[in-house]
Amino acid sequence: MADPDPRTDPGPRTGPDRLTDPDPRTDPGPRTGPDRLTDPDPLEDPGPRKHPGAIADPGPRPDPGPLAGAEPPRVGMAGLSYPYQVVAAVALSLIGLIACIQLAMVFLHVAPSNTLTKQHGEAVDQWIYPEFEQNWKLFAPNPLQQNIAVHVRAEISGPDKRRTTPWMSLSGEDGKAIRGNLLPSHVQQNELRRGWDFYIGSHDSQNRANGLRGRLSEQYVRRIVMLRLSEHDYGGDILRIQVRSEVRSVAAPAWSNEKISTKPSYRVLPWWTVTPADLPEGSADSEEADQ
Repeated sequence: MADPDPRTDPGPRTGPDRLTDPDPRTDPGPRTGPDRLTDPDPLEDPGPRKHPGAIADPGPRPDPGPLAGAEPPRVGMAGLSYPYQVVAAVALSLIGLIACIQLAMVFLHVAPSNTLTKQHGEAVDQWIYPEFEQNWKLFAPNPLQQNIAVHVRAEISGPDKRRTTPWMSLSGEDGKAIRGNLLPSHVQQNELRRGWDFYIGSHDSQNRANGLRGRLSEQYVRRIVMLRLSEHDYGGDILRIQVRSEVRSVAAPAWSNEKISTKPSYRVLPWWTVTPADLPEGSADSEEADQ
């Protein structure tokens, strides 16, 4: 047998045969993941494929709304039955009527003197006072330029004899309660001040009451005074009280050349005998007087 030609015969092959064996540089080896030709890629596959003849889901159907020709639902008063509609209409009419009367009464109260207020002034005052009283002093051309303080002293029946207490400033006590208080009460700010204004406006210079409002204002002031005095222990029963006002003009500012006297002036009221109606409710003296 002829020997193989060494120029053509490479000898025994130990590496992969290009014709039969796969090339390790190109063949990745046995496939363990999905086959691109047969298996779907989990990153690209959107899910199970539907049958080619299946119809796509159009999603939620829109609300067709009320059927054509159907009556729309009634809202508001129209949705009520006829008897309730009548009741609601009457109630709204009464509310509107009262609102119109209120506006008219307030307008007549704050308006300058005219024919209507001269003829029906008493009716207007009965409607306005005391709940709807209007006070326009803040907007007046000449605002208040005085400091007014209310003082009181009392006659006490002691174990030996009667004695009279020194003057006590009720306005000063209210001022102490307000100073430094972030939320002062309406009572501390306005009860005594408005009560005294009520009294002065319904009495003449001789302290005589001008009708029913004058007597009502006197009872109001007496009750305020007794309520404040009940917070103090005088060692006896209060028999009589006397009230006065101290009025001081506000001093002119430093940059003004106006000369204003700040000397106080006093208005002293007569002595009032304390009655059971003047005592605070719930006090021992008030309960004894009721019995």
